[in-house]
Order: sequence, then C-alpha cells, then structure tokens
Amino acid sequence: MLDLTLSVLFSSLIFVIFKLFDTYKVETLYAIITNYVVACIVGLVLYQGETRILEVPSKSWFWGTFALGFLFIIVFNIMARTSQKIGVSVASVATKMSLVIPVVFGLIIYKEQLGPYKILGILLALAAVYFASIKEKSVVIQKNALLLPILVFIGSGLIDTSIKYLEETYIEKSEFPLFSATVFAAAATVGLVFILIKAIKKPLRVNLRNIAGGILLGVPNFFSIYFLLRALQTEGLNSASIFTINNVAIVMFSTLLGIVLFKEKISLKNWGGIALAIISIFLVAFA
Repeated sequence: MLDLTLSVLFSSLIFVIFKLFDTYKVETLYAIITNYVVACIVGLVLYQGETRILEVPSKSWFWGTFALGFLFIIVFNIMARTSQKIGVSVASVATKMSLVIPVVFGLIIYKEQLGPYKILGILLALAAVYFASIKEKSVVIQKNALLLPILVFIGSGLIDTSIKYLEETYIEKSEFPLFSATVFAAAATVGLVFILIKAIKKPLRVNLRNIAGGILLGVPNFFSIYFLLRALQTEGLNSASIFTINNVAIVMFSTLLGIVLFKEKISLKNWGGIALAIISIFLVAFA
C-alpha cells in the first residue's frame, strides 16, 4: 500500500503545481515538455541496470512506450481544450471516471474477480469523483463540444490500461525506472515536434519561468508513474482495485489540498463526494 500511497501523493502534487502555473503565468505546454525531459533524466539516474541507450529500442516494450508518450501529449492537449471550452470540473470528471476502462479490461482480459463489496466500492467511487468535482455554477455545454470530454475519457482510460498491459506482459520490476524514462522521452520527443511545427508560425522564445516550472513538475510526474507501476504488483489487490483507489484518492486528496493551500471553497456536494471517496476506498481495499 505504500507504493500506492506515494503514487497518490505525487499525482496530487502535480495538480498543485498546475495551480501554481496559473498563479505565476507559466506557459503550460512548454513547461509540460520540459517536465517530460526532466522525468526522463530522473528515470535514467535511478535505473541501476547496464542497458545502453542504443539498446533500448530493442526492448520488447519500446514501441509501447512510444505509443504511451504520444497518448500523453494528445490527451493533455485535449484536456486543456476541454478545460477551456467546457470547464475544469468537466475535464477532471472525464479523466478520473476513465477508471472504468482499465477496470473492465482487467475483468475481461485477466479474469480478475470482484466481490459484491468491491463492486459497490467502484460504483461509489464513480459517484465520489462526480460529486467531489462538480461546481455550483452550472456549465452550458454546446453540442459540438461534447466530443471533447468523451475523448478525454477514452484517452485517459487507454493510458491506464496500456500501463497495466505493459507492466503485466513485458516489464521486469528492475526495468521500471528505464521504462518510465523511455515513456517520458517519447512524450518529450512528440512534444518537441509539436512545438517545432508551431514555430513555423510563431518563433520560439526561451523562457526561464517555463523551464523552472517544467523542472518542478518533472520529478513528481516521474514518481507518480513509477510508484503506480510498483503498486500494480501489490499482492492481494488486483488492477481494478488499484486504479479505483488511485483515481478516487487523487480526487479526494487534491480537493483537500485545494482547501488547505489555496483556500478553495467547496460545496456540500463536494464534501459528500469526499465522504463517498473514503467509503469507496475502504470497500475496495479491505473487502
């Protein structure tokens, strides 16, 4: 459970850093790409094997990491667009409710078993994500924008499912740092190509604030994935339980951090969501 707890803590810290980006006017896209470079470097430093960089493409999981890196960039941009067009709460709900996809994947592909209490816990988890994320102010959604949260839902679910599949099928435990580093290297590469294409219309400018923001984000981003990989090997908890606890705990803890650090106001429904989150975690983890 320690690995899962650390994954939740580092993932929640990412949301705090994103909030600071807004406060200090950090350009998110450039900071994100810097963060991927930093996360890659952290993984390479932690890896204790003797594999040379030129040998990485021969690894059985290499093309999977490249696909994941591509997904990271694409889903991030869709999340940003969803937040701008519809609202942050909608993007958050779509992202975290995507836990349904890896849960169903685990049940079908790996024949994982869920008792009645765990099923109840997962259903409560979905309700918790919704109530903890919604705002009192109603959001008017245009029909042509409905595709955005659907794409966020599918993309986020595919990322979690892919991580589970690669961890289960190809990756040795000793290679977790190298695997994570390669994922972030692929994401950085795709991001750099994206920026170079944009540079055709708008010249690039080096901004130390964006670089500093990327460095600050890169370390917790790496460890959020690294400890999730380790958590997926926890005995007594299947992937359905891991992803449910991880996503719900992140929503709950991030909400509490928002209250403590940024004096955010939350509604009675939000408090109800936090209460449901606590109940769902206990049901899934200890049933």
